[in-house]
Amino acid sequence: MRKMVAALLLAVSLGGLSLPAALAAEGESGLTVPAKAALLMERETGAVLWEQNAHEQLEPASVTKVMTMLLVAEAIEAGTLTLDELVTTSAAAAGMGGSQVYLEEGEQMTVDEMLKAVAVASGNDAAVALAEHLAGSEGAFAERMNRRAAELGMEDTHFVNCTGLPAEGHLTSAYDIALMSRELLRHEVIRRYTGIWMDTLRGGEFQLANTNKLIHSYRGATGLKTGSTSAAGFCIAASAERDGMELIAVILGAETSAERFDAARTLLDYGFGGWAMTEIVPEELPAEVPVRLGRAETVTAALERPARLLVTREELGQVAGAITLSEEVEAPVRAGDTLGTLTVSIGEETVCELPLVAQEDVERLTFGDLFARMLRQLAMAT
Repeated sequence: MRKMVAALLLAVSLGGLSLPAALAAEGESGLTVPAKAALLMERETGAVLWEQNAHEQLEPASVTKVMTMLLVAEAIEAGTLTLDELVTTSAAAAGMGGSQVYLEEGEQMTVDEMLKAVAVASGNDAAVALAEHLAGSEGAFAERMNRRAAELGMEDTHFVNCTGLPAEGHLTSAYDIALMSRELLRHEVIRRYTGIWMDTLRGGEFQLANTNKLIHSYRGATGLKTGSTSAAGFCIAASAERDGMELIAVILGAETSAERFDAARTLLDYGFGGWAMTEIVPEELPAEVPVRLGRAETVTAALERPARLLVTREELGQVAGAITLSEEVEAPVRAGDTLGTLTVSIGEETVCELPLVAQEDVERLTFGDLFARMLRQLAMAT
C-alpha cells in the first residue's frame, strides 16, 4: 500500500454523502430561548447543534401538519396521488374550527390547492379533506401518521388527528418535530408551498398570507410550519438555507407569537454563524492504480460519491485527509470495487474513513490479448 497526504480543497457544494462533526453538548453555548422546548438541527446530516428539553412531550398545535404534508408529499411522489386530482370537502372537514380557508361541504379543490391551503394558511379544513381523501377518514389517516412516525424514530410522538387541534394524548417533542421536518424537506414538491409568502385560492378570490412570518423577514427561509393553541402556546418548525447548509429550528411553548419567531431567528443565526458544510475534495483524486493483466494499464480511483462534512467555522482550516491506495490490483476490476481509503481528520481527531472505488471496469487479458501484445513488443524490438 502507498500513502499520500491530501490537501483538501474546502469548497461548499450540494449533494453527496454527509457526515456530522463532533458537536457541543447541551448548555455549552450558554444560549437559552424563551420556550418550553427547542432544538436546532442541520438538515442534511441530522446533527443536533443545540437543544433545550428536546424530548419533553408537548402539544405541537398545527406544527402537526408537517406530518400531514409529509404523507401527502409521499403519496404524490409514489404516484398514488396527483396534484391536479380533485378533493371533495366532507361535512366533517367543512366543520373544522381554528385556522381555515372556509371550505364548504361538497366544495372541490385540487390537491395542489388543498396543499397550498395547509402549507400557507394552516387550513384545518383542507388538512382534514386531504386526510379523508387519502385514508378514508381522519382516524385512519392518524394511524398512518403514527406508523410513519415510528418508522422515522419519533419515540416521543403520538398523533390523534391531522390538524393539531387539542386532543387528549396528542403529543410530540422538539426532537421528533425536527425529524419529521427533515424528512418533509427531502421532498422538492413541498417546497413549492412552504416558501410562499402571499397567494390566492378560488381563482384569486380568496387571499392567502403565510402564517410563518419568517418567510417574509428571514434571509434564506424555506419553511416550514407554525402552530398555536392556548394549551400548546406558540410553536414553529422553521427552516432556512444559506451557503449550501439548511437548518431546522423548532420552538415549542413560547408565550407569544413574537417570542416564537424571535427564538427561531436566534437559533438559526446561531447555527449559520457557528457551522458550515464543506465538500471533501482531495487534490490527488481521482488517482490511477496500476492493473496487472488488465486490458487497461490503470484504473481510476475516486470517492464513491461527493462527500460533505459538517464542521464548526473554527474547524474549517483544520480539515485534512490521508489517501491510502493499493499498489496494484489484478484484473478483472469492476466499477465500484474498493481500491483504497480516504481518512478524514479534524486536527488530530479522525472523523471518518471513506472508500475509494474503481470508476470503470477493466477486463482481464485473454490468451489472444497476451499473444498479440507479445507480437507488438517483438515488432518494436526489431
